Parts: sequence; C-alpha cells; structure tokens
Amino acid sequence: MPRPMSRREMLGRCATGFGAVALSSLLADPAYGKAKSPFAPRKPHHDAKAKSVIFLYMDGGVSQVDSFDYKPRLEKDNGKPFSAKINPTQFDNIGKTLKSPWNFKQYGQSGLNVSDLFPHVGEMADELCVVRSMTSKFSEHNSANFFLHTGFGVQGRPSMGAWMSYGLGTEATDLPGFVVLNGGLIPSGGWDNFGNGFLPASHQATVFKTGKEPLADIRPRESRPGVQQAKLGLLNKLDQGVLNRLGKVDELESAIANYEMAYRMQAAVPELIDVKGETEATRKLYGLDSKYDPTRTFGMQCLIARRLVEKGVRFIELTCPRISGNDRWDAHGGLKKNHGDNSRATDQPIAGLLRDLKSRGMLKDTLVVWSGEFGRTPFAQGSNGRDHNPFGFTIWMAGGGAKPGITYGATDEFGYRAVENKLDIHDMHATMLHLLGMDHKKMTYFFDGRDMRLTDVHGHVAHDLIA
Repeated sequence: MPRPMSRREMLGRCATGFGAVALSSLLADPAYGKAKSPFAPRKPHHDAKAKSVIFLYMDGGVSQVDSFDYKPRLEKDNGKPFSAKINPTQFDNIGKTLKSPWNFKQYGQSGLNVSDLFPHVGEMADELCVVRSMTSKFSEHNSANFFLHTGFGVQGRPSMGAWMSYGLGTEATDLPGFVVLNGGLIPSGGWDNFGNGFLPASHQATVFKTGKEPLADIRPRESRPGVQQAKLGLLNKLDQGVLNRLGKVDELESAIANYEMAYRMQAAVPELIDVKGETEATRKLYGLDSKYDPTRTFGMQCLIARRLVEKGVRFIELTCPRISGNDRWDAHGGLKKNHGDNSRATDQPIAGLLRDLKSRGMLKDTLVVWSGEFGRTPFAQGSNGRDHNPFGFTIWMAGGGAKPGITYGATDEFGYRAVENKLDIHDMHATMLHLLGMDHKKMTYFFDGRDMRLTDVHGHVAHDLIA
C-alpha cells in the first residue's frame, strides 16, 4: 500500500508546485508563520512586578519549627509523648516531642522570629514575605520534588522554570531562559525536576556546574574557530533539509535553537563566571572568603545568580552544596549537625544575595523564593531527628512585588499542621506567575487533547502576599 502523502508533499507536487511556493512566501512573512526564536522575549498578560526569579531550593526539607516558625509549646512539652493526633509518617519511627535546639530572636521592624540557624537572613527580615502555612500533597521525596517543581507528583511534566521560559522567553541574547546552578546535589527524582516535559525542548534547564568547569562541554573541542563554524553550518543545512521535507518537528527545531545558543554561550559564559571584577566587599558579602568550603560553593552560586539576572535570564534555580556526612536538609537523625551544617553553607550567601540585589536596585523586580519540598515533624524521629511533614511548613519570598516584612498564615501550636490561610504548591506557582505578569489560567500548552498548564485545574493567586 503506498504511503499517504503529507500536506507539505501535496503542496509540492500538485498544481506544478505553486502551492509550496505560496506556502514558502507566507512562512517567510513575519505577519504569518516565520518562526521566532524560542528564546525571544514575549509580552506578559498584565503588567509584571518581577522580571526574573531566583529559586533557592532547600533540598530535603528544612524544619519550620527550627527556622522561621517559633513554637513555645515545644519547649513546654519537650521529652513528653506528642499530645496531638499524628498522621501516618514516612518512616513510622515516632519519638517524643522535640523542642528546637536553637534559640529564636526577633529581627527588624517586623519583629520576625528567626532561629540562630539564620542570623544573616534574619537581618533581612523586613524584606521577607514569610508564609508559614504552606502544604504539599506528598510526603515522599521523589513525588514531593516533582510536585514542587512541576505541579504534579509524577515525573515527565514541565518544570516551573520551563513554563516561565516558555511563557516569557528570555531578555538575554546569549543565554537561555532557564538555568540551574548545581551546587553538587541533584534532587531526588533526578533531572526530570528541571525538564521541559511536553513543552518544546529548548525550554529545559541548562545546568551549570560548580568548580573550575561551570558548564559541561561549553569549551569548543576544535582547534580553530572556522572548523566549528563549518560543522555547525553543515548541521544546520542538514536539519533544514529535514524540516523542508517533514515540516515542523519540535525535537529538530529545538536542537537547531540549542546548537545556536550553545555557540553563543561559548563567548558569554566565561565572561559571566569571571568574578574577578567584583569588589572585595562583594566577594565577602557572599562568603567567598569563608573557611567553610560549602559556604564558598553556595556563595558563588548566589553571585552567579545575580549576574544571570543582570543578563536577563528569566528563571534561575540553585541546588544545595554537597556537605560531607550530611544528606541534604533531610534530618532523620542528627538534626543539630544536619541543619547546622546546611545553614552554615547557605545563610550568609542568601543574605548577601538579598543585600546585593537591594543595593543595586534589582530586588524590586527580582523575585527570590526560598523553599524545600516539605517541612519536618515537631516530634522526634528516633531520639534526635525529624521525619517528613507535608501538612504545614514555611517558605519565604523577597522582592519582585512580594509584600515585604510580613508573615502570612499559621500552623497549630506545635507547628505541625497549617490552620490559617492554608496554601499549597499550586497557589505558590500561580502567585509566582502572577508577579511575572502571567495569568496561570491562560498560560497553556495544547497536549494530549487538552490545554495543559503548570497549575492544572488548581491554584489561586495569593493576593495578600503581593505589595
């Protein structure tokens, strides 16, 4: 049986090929179908308060009752059986009520209670919009990470960074719209947390590594520039030939766009990561002179994040540095060492980032979000750890139109369950998109027979968090 003729083949063969000539003319006209770069800036749905997002991902789940959600009741009941109803836990190893090993103090005019884990961030209290009533649908790392990053508890969906790149493009001419700064720890669930899913492949994350080589394969292997250009020219000619025969093929078009972007990045990235021009005061601000190696690692990530925002990159995510003897913020045992080491690595760099953005006038349109995939239980796992807790935990935002110096929502007297102004991850995504000028209900992509969106059929904008 002969193969059916495609529409493009029909236009090329019928009527002496004049249909194909007409189609080519139309496609070359910007008013019709000429393809724009997938990275080109796009207009938002409404006036935006933020141009870029820096997402500080606290891998493993920070304990809310040891950081930003002070609960005196835990001090009163420390060492006693937990007196509230207990939901099924991840590991079902339930110990006694456990007070925080850290003291809390009030910071700023807002009087925000912050523990000794975050003294530097505490000094920025009046810039923070703290949400103490965040919830998740999942208590297991993989599903919770997928939910945090993609709005679904299964792999294969587009990451929030991919959605924001797709919806808004990038203002950078030689950098992609979505960048992940890998401090050494890839979240449970792997690279799918940063994937494009069903969106065009050009919107998946570009991952920068830490250390001397900040990006895999960015340096050309050819001995002379002309050789590389010739190879890229041949690739483009072959790819265009396939497109002319088959029509629009996302994988191929995205590959062409990515080749071109990678070529431009070979010149842009070395300049981006060369921080020699930064002042000594700036380097100290981020902790680049710290004696603690993870602080220097995360400090460099935060500094590069600021430089990426200056270049116009839309969404930057930072993962945590690898710390010997610790498993992320995932403190099932040894809470004091685990959270102490992780806060030592991240506290000063995060505060430095906020100070630097503010001093440069960039904080007003850069949204900084600090979040893990869930929180921790107010009772012990074993004797000195805390289990996963998706029922009520803390995140914060700063800049980018988030209302500064406030706390929103509340957990119960134990810090266990959200009881006031409860929000979930869909609401967080909807609010982030709103601050970027995007209506989460309108930013859709047709796939599998229906219009898909980051928030699916859920989510509402938390207007109380918006300045």
